Amino acid sequence: MGEFGHDMTNVTFLTTAKTDTHKEKEVRLALSHLQEHIAQSVRDARSKMNMSRRVLAQTSDVSQRYLAQLESANGNISIALLLRVAMALNLPLDGLLKAPNPKVDDMTKLWTLYQRADPQLRSAIMEQLESKQISDERANRICLVGLRGAGKSTIGALAADRIGVPFLELNKQIEYMAGMPVGEIIGLYGQAGYRKLEQDALLQVSKSYDKILMAAAGGVVEDTETHNMLMSRFHTIWLRASPDEHMARVRDQGDERPMAGHPAAMEQLKRLLADRESAYSRADAQLFTSGLTLNQSLEQLIALIKAKKYLS
Repeated sequence: MGEFGHDMTNVTFLTTAKTDTHKEKEVRLALSHLQEHIAQSVRDARSKMNMSRRVLAQTSDVSQRYLAQLESANGNISIALLLRVAMALNLPLDGLLKAPNPKVDDMTKLWTLYQRADPQLRSAIMEQLESKQISDERANRICLVGLRGAGKSTIGALAADRIGVPFLELNKQIEYMAGMPVGEIIGLYGQAGYRKLEQDALLQVSKSYDKILMAAAGGVVEDTETHNMLMSRFHTIWLRASPDEHMARVRDQGDERPMAGHPAAMEQLKRLLADRESAYSRADAQLFTSGLTLNQSLEQLIALIKAKKYLS
């Protein structure tokens, strides 16, 4: 039957317009995109099957001339001939006729450019994408980290009230979920059980609050998995102070435990700070509060949060 020139099933899309109206321009542009999409689909399918144009012509009973026009996005599109080509390539007809998706095309282009990039550029791209994703996941949640006596609870509660967001101590959430004090949790379940509850509490808080200022226990950074979870869901600020001030603040709160029966408590505190320093330094920001009054520390914390735009 040749090219189905006299077959009634040879439905042709006309791309020539008599007038140059806006609508007709849109139609011609859409048809042009469709032709390019079909051309690319045929080329890709033929390449995957390692099929030459001559073999495709023989298999589909469509001339090589028509195939050449089809693959170069030239000429009119005949439904009957397309059906033969699609069958020869084991493709559904709608796979050839489906209009191209600009978003898919953009993704294909981006992927092609990424593949061509050198390793250093790929690494930089991934770092930017991951940073954006993490920033989105953190939303408007902030967590204060640091040793006991850094002022996390006192300054945090005051800052949250000033900024107008809820304040929460993570240990209070853990106790609420467990129905018992932290000391009893550790006594019954050990550190492993406590860390599991700590992770559960982190997840619960991050799901329940879009905006929050939270204070975490000093040891939240000791477990890598827990620390990573915290970093991925909260903007973290390390409240720092000198060992002397850490100890003095704890005692000012009426807690003598750090010194009771431990003459070398200060040395132990210094070692603890040294051991955790690398983990604390992963925080997104730091605030050194030694030598500052409570009000000065509060003002600097609020200024830091605003400067970093943690609460947009």
